[in-house]
Amino acid sequence: MTQHEEQLYALESAYTDLALEEALLALRDHFSGRIAFSTSLGLEDQVLTDAIFRHQLDVDVFTLDTGRHFKETYNTLAETVEHYGQPIRVMYPQTQAIEQYVSVNGVNAFYESVEQRKTCCYLRKIEPLNRALAGAEVWVTGVRAAQSDFRANMKFFEWDTQRGLVKFNPLLHWTTKDLWAYVKAHQVPYNPLHDQHFPSIGCAPCTRAIAVGEDERAGRWWWESYNQECGLHDGTSQLRSAA
Repeated sequence: MTQHEEQLYALESAYTDLALEEALLALRDHFSGRIAFSTSLGLEDQVLTDAIFRHQLDVDVFTLDTGRHFKETYNTLAETVEHYGQPIRVMYPQTQAIEQYVSVNGVNAFYESVEQRKTCCYLRKIEPLNRALAGAEVWVTGVRAAQSDFRANMKFFEWDTQRGLVKFNPLLHWTTKDLWAYVKAHQVPYNPLHDQHFPSIGCAPCTRAIAVGEDERAGRWWWESYNQECGLHDGTSQLRSAA
C-alpha cells in the first residue's frame, strides 16, 4: 500500500457515516491546500453546489463549457449563479485546438470512431479540467456508484495518479431518490432535462434520453457498445483492502 493509499484508507472509514455538509466541512481539517469542485450542472453537482454555497465553504467551484451544451444547461448555469449570488468559474477549451480538430475531422467527427470521440472529449473537457485542477490538493466530484458498473467500484477517497491529487466522491452511495429529496428540501435549481428522462447530461450531440430499465449513463455516447466514460474519472487508483 502506498503512502497516499494509506492516508486515504484511513479517511475512508472516518467519512463513511458523515452527512454531506459534515463531510465537506471536515475536508479542511485534513487538507490545507486548494479544494476544487467541478460541476457539470447535473443533479448531483447541483446538490454539491448548494451545500458548498449555502455553507460558504472555501471551495473553488468551476464548470467546463465544451461549446456543445444544451441550451437548458446554459440556462441552469445562469439560474444557479443568480440563485446563490456566487460566481462559478467557467473553463473553455483551447480555441486553436478545437478549430484545428473541426477543420481537419469535421464538426461531428466523434460519431465516426471511439478514437475521434475520445479526442473530442479530451480537447473539450479533459484538457480544460486539467488546467482548472492544476495546483489543487483535492478534487470534489458528484460521482455515484449507482451511475454505472465502472463507478460502482469507486471509493469515497481515491488517488488521481494522472493529476497527482486526492479525489473525493461524497455522494458515492446516494440514490436518485436521495438527490431529489435534497433538491426539493432546499429548493435547489436544476436542469429541466432531468424531467425529460435525461439523468446524465453532457454535450447535446452525445446525450439522449434513456428508456425505462436502462442504466443512468446509457444515454451518453449511446452509439458505443461499452463503458460510458469520457476519461475524466479514469486516472484514479483504487484503494486496496486492509489486508
